[in-house]
Amino acid sequence: MDELDKDCLFCKIIRGEVPSYTVFENEDVKAFLDLSQVNPGHTLMVPKKHLINLFSYSAEDAQRFLKYIPKIANAIKQADPQITGMNISTNNGASANQMVMHSHVHFIPRFEGDGLKIITRNNEAEYDDTKYQKIADAIKNQL
Repeated sequence: MDELDKDCLFCKIIRGEVPSYTVFENEDVKAFLDLSQVNPGHTLMVPKKHLINLFSYSAEDAQRFLKYIPKIANAIKQADPQITGMNISTNNGASANQMVMHSHVHFIPRFEGDGLKIITRNNEAEYDDTKYQKIADAIKNQL
């Protein structure tokens, strides 16, 4: 197991100091039910390496930890035949509503008519070709 942070809630869960409803665990990741249960089956997957968020990942970290996303998503979906979809997301940084500063992926099962709203907004009217190209070029220049 990689080095963990002594004060991090998710590191404590990984070490077994805080109980969890674990659904999957191996040498790389641990997946457990989120106590908030936005919808039944809401699961978190955390790397067994203390990484703050995706901005902290190396290419090797991404290959090592994120490869389990399909496995966990499919297990959740197969566990409940009423699941018709799933939101899979990660919040990166406090301004993105990251509550625990240890990287984690949310798997939120969706059910037909569940009424759950994922908040987005459409700002398409504020942009034109010039603005889009400037943003695209700035991102490309960092790759």
